Amino acid sequence: MKTRQTRREFLKTAALSVAAVGLPRISRSREGTKPPNIVMIFLDDSGWGDFQPFGTHTYKTPNVEQLAKEGCRFNQFYVPQAICSASRAALLSGCYPGRTKVFGAHGPKARGLDPKYATIGQVMKTRGYTTAIFGKWHIGDQPDTRPWARGFDESCGLMYSNDMWEFHPGNPEYWGKFPLQFWEKDKVTIERVTKEHQPMLTTWYTEHAVDFIKRNKNKPFFLYVPHSMPHVPLFCSEKFKGKSGAGLYGDVMMEIDWSIGQINKALKDSGVEDNTLVFFSSDNGPWVSYGNHAGQTPFREAKGTSFDGGTRSACIMKYPGKIKPGSSSNRAFGTVDMLPTLAHLAGAKLPDNPVDGKNVWDLIVGKPGARNPHDYYPFSTGRNFEGIISGNGRWKLHLPHNYRTLVEPGKDGMPGKYKTNKIELSLFDMDNDPYETKNVLDDYPEVAEKLQKIAERHKEQFYNEK
Repeated sequence: MKTRQTRREFLKTAALSVAAVGLPRISRSREGTKPPNIVMIFLDDSGWGDFQPFGTHTYKTPNVEQLAKEGCRFNQFYVPQAICSASRAALLSGCYPGRTKVFGAHGPKARGLDPKYATIGQVMKTRGYTTAIFGKWHIGDQPDTRPWARGFDESCGLMYSNDMWEFHPGNPEYWGKFPLQFWEKDKVTIERVTKEHQPMLTTWYTEHAVDFIKRNKNKPFFLYVPHSMPHVPLFCSEKFKGKSGAGLYGDVMMEIDWSIGQINKALKDSGVEDNTLVFFSSDNGPWVSYGNHAGQTPFREAKGTSFDGGTRSACIMKYPGKIKPGSSSNRAFGTVDMLPTLAHLAGAKLPDNPVDGKNVWDLIVGKPGARNPHDYYPFSTGRNFEGIISGNGRWKLHLPHNYRTLVEPGKDGMPGKYKTNKIELSLFDMDNDPYETKNVLDDYPEVAEKLQKIAERHKEQFYNEK
């Protein structure tokens, strides 16, 4: 589908000045080898069931379906916290929120991820990769915590969520003090993102990604595309407006699907598809407070909780010749494992700082006898540590904690109402009860005791102030 209006044409029409982006530094990979290219597509607040083949809808997502046919669908993939900044910091650093102290969702000018924790971009650059991020950053809005200081040669997009602006439905006066800016590398090219700009975000990120692939096809690259959508406020370009027949959310999903198709096509057209790992997932589950502007999950609760509706994200990986096409896996692993796994594929050393994730490549490719090297994965909401799941994904222990649950959904961009519930110490058998409906604490006391001891050790290590 032809782009209706490129980003640069839009800026020219709007008479906005655009600073030129410098060329990336060219470097050679170690020992003359050519490690795989890596493309990571990370959505914002997308529900586990928003795309086929994970869910069924009236709108079509053929490019995600094709990605699954060419790769593997992972059904039990976890983020450690179902909130924007904490989830993204864990993905890019391979560290738990309790270690980095990146909790919740950071606002404008926030410190974000401490530079003492390396990002995937920095790790990849040690192997000669050219690196780029096009999309939502949200792990630091200070000179030394923005993308160009954290291992990315090229970048464009927003420093935080697209709802942190003057039209916020909850507190427009506060957010109006901080103009939502669009950056290219270290320059602000749109001083105040408006309702005219938001519909073009998905297109602009996609155009930059496609161009980056074409320009870097002869050298290893790491491309990170964290889309702003489908986080509210929802916008899509004219080319998809009203096309889904399922409302604005369906239109947005179709445009994201188009973006994935454009990126996949660019890999094929550039002749690098066979040597490229493509990763597709979301930072957390849907923000169900927004009703018809929120996604779908079959699991309990949603974004902002430690239940699987918040922490289990749809995931697809494609790597021709390495990952079996058309396959499906129920083996559990998480975002914290991506940094060490990608470092393994690239032949890069892990950073000097502690890394909580582990190399799970054998799990990803389905190697016979492969076992998850983790004893557990932790879950938290904000600064509250709330539970763990066993490394094999079967047993999930919730410590006693309060959580929000939806009372009344909002509509057409306005939020609904939550109430606070409390869960007591609970054990769930995720193999037989993935929806966390039956507490089997009394049925498996030895499992509960083991996990409770692990959880207490994790809390002591990461959450008790010294």
